[in-house]
Amino acid sequence: QVQLVESGGGLVQAGGSLRLSCAASGRTYNTYILGWFRQAPGKEREFVAAITWSAGTTNYADSVKGRFTISRENAKNTVNLQMNSLKPEDTAVYYCAASSVVRPNVYDYWGQGTQVTVSS
Repeated sequence: QVQLVESGGGLVQAGGSLRLSCAASGRTYNTYILGWFRQAPGKEREFVAAITWSAGTTNYADSVKGRFTISRENAKNTVNLQMNSLKPEDTAVYYCAASSVVRPNVYDYWGQGTQVTVSS
């Protein structure tokens, strides 16, 4: 099992920045990918960004490319999401998720989420 705890959400004006963090604990040695998803009110959960734990390969949704940066701190078992040039449409609950080497393409572990609100 892997436990994930997000932090860093809040209220920011459009054009501002926020940094989200996700602390992983438990069987983190089996982690393959750590990713961020978000869900806005009335919408389905959508992919935001992901990073492979070992190689650090990153992937982003088109809507956040050039504005968001995902990074990892292996020694701290933490993955971060730096969000710049925020827009009101970025408002959502942001979730951290992880897959294991056993099922690398399935996000089996999820955090509770952290609210990000961008005012216009």
